Amino acid sequence: MATEPEAAEPVVPSLVDRYFTRWYKPESHPVLQSGKTIKSISYQISTNCSRLQNKVSGKFKRGAQFLTELAPLCKIYCSDGEEYTVSSCVRGRLMEVNENILHKPSILQEKPSTEGYIAVVLPKFEESKSITEGLLTQKQYEEVMVKRINATTATS
Repeated sequence: MATEPEAAEPVVPSLVDRYFTRWYKPESHPVLQSGKTIKSISYQISTNCSRLQNKVSGKFKRGAQFLTELAPLCKIYCSDGEEYTVSSCVRGRLMEVNENILHKPSILQEKPSTEGYIAVVLPKFEESKSITEGLLTQKQYEEVMVKRINATTATS
């Protein structure tokens, strides 16, 4: 008696994958380079400003903090004593910060393009096209990373 192959479970896209487009920049931050260990992360920018106090509500995103390209999002402290301030890089409204990286900073390095995100910033619709110029789609980014890995292993 022949058996039918089991059908694979359908992959349900995440909320982010369903409603948003991920954009990538193929540059690597020093924190993501090998050998760095993140000790802690802080969203406390100054004595009067904490990104954790960002409270967004309603259709028009009331209460969202407005960020410029150079506005600091968080500070990353490494075990070697190095400290990095991560800027928004995008002008827009701060929708949310990832509080999970406060409790488990290692996910910032382990899963930087999924669970290890720092924040979600919503640019003005009119500016979104100019912001994405020069950025890569997920497929293009993966191709660049494969080439980079192949080049590194070829020189080793």
